[in-house]
Amino acid sequence: MEQTFMKEKGILYLVLTMSLPMVISMMVNSLYNIIDSFFVAQISGTAMTALSLVYPMQNLINAVTIGFGVGLNAVVAYYLGAQDFVRADKAATQGLVLNTLHGLFLSIICITVIPNFLRLFTTDALTIEMGVRYSRIVFLFAAIISLDLSFEKLFQAVGKMTVSMVSMLCGCIANIILDPILIFGIGPFPAMGIEGAAIATGLGQVLTFVIYLLYYFLRPIPVHIDVHYLMPEKEIATRLYSIGISASLTMSLPSVMISCLNIILAGFSQAYVLVLGVYYKLQTFLYLTANGIVQGIRPLIGYNYGAKMYQRVHKIYLTALFLTIIIMTAGTALCLIYPTELMSLFTSVPENVQAGVEALRIICIGFIASSVSVTACGALEGLSKGIPSLIISMCRYLVIMLPAAFILSRSLGAVGVWHGFWVAELLTAVVALAVMWKSTRFTD
Repeated sequence: MEQTFMKEKGILYLVLTMSLPMVISMMVNSLYNIIDSFFVAQISGTAMTALSLVYPMQNLINAVTIGFGVGLNAVVAYYLGAQDFVRADKAATQGLVLNTLHGLFLSIICITVIPNFLRLFTTDALTIEMGVRYSRIVFLFAAIISLDLSFEKLFQAVGKMTVSMVSMLCGCIANIILDPILIFGIGPFPAMGIEGAAIATGLGQVLTFVIYLLYYFLRPIPVHIDVHYLMPEKEIATRLYSIGISASLTMSLPSVMISCLNIILAGFSQAYVLVLGVYYKLQTFLYLTANGIVQGIRPLIGYNYGAKMYQRVHKIYLTALFLTIIIMTAGTALCLIYPTELMSLFTSVPENVQAGVEALRIICIGFIASSVSVTACGALEGLSKGIPSLIISMCRYLVIMLPAAFILSRSLGAVGVWHGFWVAELLTAVVALAVMWKSTRFTD
């Protein structure tokens, strides 16, 4: 039950053993996203466009619940490192309850606003109808998503990365199996179309939650959920929200960015909106894999920071940065060598494929540079430094990205938006290095 291995084992060994299960989980989750989109694309191009437009709202739900889960993860890991086990239990209990409330609130809000949200980007009645039909089912499971992610971060905080991996894998695999069955109607199941995709997603999330509960009750962990700790305490709530709000805002920024870019691209052609949606499905395979490294180091950094072992904190960050660069280099190579094959998974229209190939080859220029900002954000969250992490993400998604995309699109057309990605990544990497240097000037 003791977590001292986090400050005793070798750095590379720790980062690999903590990150590898999460890398596998993220890769499978990314594969699920791609397969899910592949099946939806078989319904029609309109269905795929509808999913692309709904994606920012889905990402908002994930952003808020994952972001608060990051706060839960960092606070629990910090208290464990400081050997304050009562506060670790309180943080886990209160964090779980608060995040469930966040999910319920988001479910109501998103279901209410989604029709008007879709009308911001398209006037096509069928696209709006399909988007509403899909999203209203998916959003019903927002509270389950928040519970899944809270338990995921809790298990990660105590070093049980394999549990998170198994739970996520089971949910994703169930989703992949159910997608064709419910979308096209196989065996006794009726063909439900886009609603089938939404139901498959929700059922996969329910399965993940059930597996977490079984693990928690059958194989107890060092942190406990206890009804006696339900009453919020100011110190713990402040810690949870100070990290959680920053992390949530950080994860919400891509939704804002995509929505703004959709407006710019829609001025040229709806085909570019589809290409952006496809790109974001593809890039999840890459960035969620890199995020597996970040998730692995977050509790390690939090624990060692709580134990005041600052040199280990530096070494953990540098090791994670090296591994992330390897992942992003591989992603760059794939986009340069196989862009046509990747785009053809989602559209068979030659013009769309060609536009997508051009987009991938331009955007991937910034992948390696993005390793710096991605790793820095994760490390800062592990240090409970939410604001510096938010500053980096603001630059990456809004402050630099949107002006660059808009200005370049005025001179280069829609292609200018793609160039905005690598420009933003390079400039944000410089900002990230400066923020990390300022935020980690501590010594043993």
